[in-house]
Amino acid sequence: MPRKIRDLLKDLRAAGFSIDRQKGSHRQFKHPKVNGVITVSGAEGDDAKTYQERQIAEVIAKSKQES
Repeated sequence: MPRKIRDLLKDLRAAGFSIDRQKGSHRQFKHPKVNGVITVSGAEGDDAKTYQERQIAEVIAKSKQES
């Protein structure tokens, strides 16, 4: 069963990401040690797509490497 968007957002916040800007259901998060932003789209109750789960895991791993 796929995870929910709210779970991905919780993971990002726990890893130290903060919301930079939002337009509609597209939220862009930034981290002080990672260049650029990560965009998460969809309502919080929606199922996350596989690519979204993969992107979030990669950017969280990247933020921990640069610590």
